[in-house]
Amino acid sequence: MIEINLLPGKRKKAAGTGAGFRLALPDFQGLLASVKNPWLLAASAASVIVVGGGLLLFITQSTRLRVLESRLDGVRVEKRRFDAVIAQKRQSEKIRDSLVSQINIIRGIDADRYIWPHLLDQITKALPPYTWLTGVSAMGGASTPGAAPVAAGAIDSTGTPLVRVWITGSTVDIQAYTTFLRQLAASPWLTDVTPATSSTIIEADRPVTAFNVSVRYRVADSVYIRTQPVARAVR
Repeated sequence: MIEINLLPGKRKKAAGTGAGFRLALPDFQGLLASVKNPWLLAASAASVIVVGGGLLLFITQSTRLRVLESRLDGVRVEKRRFDAVIAQKRQSEKIRDSLVSQINIIRGIDADRYIWPHLLDQITKALPPYTWLTGVSAMGGASTPGAAPVAAGAIDSTGTPLVRVWITGSTVDIQAYTTFLRQLAASPWLTDVTPATSSTIIEADRPVTAFNVSVRYRVADSVYIRTQPVARAVR
C-alpha cells in the first residue's frame, strides 16, 4: 500500500513495518518559503520564458525559411524559362528589325522607279481624240521624263517622292479639253489636277486651243495595283 502525506509536519508512522512502499510529493510551500530573494525567482522565470520564446521563434522562422527556399527554387526555375523566352523574343526582334530595314531600303530604291511609267500611262489613257500633247515635264525639275522628278528630295507621308507634272498640249475642240481634265481627275494615280492657262492659237491656218495643266502623282490604292510575274525562257 502507498501512502501520500499531503500535510506538512511529522509523518504518521506506518501501522506496521513492511506494510508497503511510500511516495511523498515535494513540499512546494516549504520550497517557496526557503527562497530568500524574490528577484532571483522572477529572473529565473523570465529566463525560462525568454528561452522558450526564442526556441519557438527559431522553430517558426526555420519553417518559414524552408517554405521560402522552396518558393525561391520554383521562382529560379521560372526565371530560367522566361530568360530563354526573352532571349528568343529579342532574337526575333533583331531579325524583324533587320528585315524592316531591308524592306525600307528596297522601298526607297523602288519609290521613284515606276513613277513615270504610271504617269505617262494615265495621261495617255485620259487623252481624248483630236488632242495632242507638246510636253510633259516635272515642275521644278528637269524637263525630260527620265530625269529626277522631285526637287529637294521632298517625300509624302508614305515615303513616295512628291512629283508634280506640267502638261502642255493642244486640241481642236474645247470640249475635248474639259474631257481631258475630267479624265485626269478620275485617275487613281493622279491628284490635284489644276488647269493653268488656255488660249486660242493658230496652227496650220487653223485655230486650236493650247492649254497647260499641272497634276500631282500619288500612289494608287492597292485595288488598282496588279503585279505580274516576269517569265523568262532559259535555254
